[in-house]
Amino acid sequence: MHKKPNNEDKHFKTQYPRKSTMVANSTNRYRELENRTTAFAKQAIAICQKLPRNRINDPLVSQAIRATGSVGANYREANEAVGKKDFVYRLRIARKEAKEAQYWFELLLEANSFQKETLVPLLKEAEELRNILSAIINKVSG
Repeated sequence: MHKKPNNEDKHFKTQYPRKSTMVANSTNRYRELENRTTAFAKQAIAICQKLPRNRINDPLVSQAIRATGSVGANYREANEAVGKKDFVYRLRIARKEAKEAQYWFELLLEANSFQKETLVPLLKEAEELRNILSAIINKVSG
């Protein structure tokens, strides 16, 4: 025979979701950041392909593309980490790569000031990703 839930049962379910729901929400946040880092790298590729090819831009573009791709790759590796230390280590690498990407975009902006409208958003996104990764590192380490 089934027991009818009383008001206390409803309150408990509303206030305290089952563990599987919390894990799902956590997983969604990881996926959101994975998608965001991938979008960052794709946006960098699209913008850098439009820059003129020359002695200055070619090495800067190469470095910027490597760094932007590495942010997402290292973040994904962090999500597959075998322990807390490994997780934090890989997040720190991802954060370092975001900072490096920012550096290369600053140089690309210097060399291509006419592309300010397209390069500044990449600079800002690199900074935001770095800040997000720093917050995660601080929360996990703290």
